[in-house]
Amino acid sequence: MFPVKDDKKYVGLDVYEEGAVIKALNEMRTKQLAEGKPTDVENELILKIIHTPTRKARIRDEAR
Repeated sequence: MFPVKDDKKYVGLDVYEEGAVIKALNEMRTKQLAEGKPTDVENELILKIIHTPTRKARIRDEAR
């Protein structure tokens, strides 16, 4: 059988969208903690988003 390649998706977020995603993940994490459930996934995603480097967006010229 062939090895499975990990597919990755990239999403462009502006500052406000990034903040909204982090806030939603943190609220989910808080709920999980209150229920006594593990928060490993939420922790990893929050850190991944916070430490992701920024890139300048490419602007396409639609007239071409």
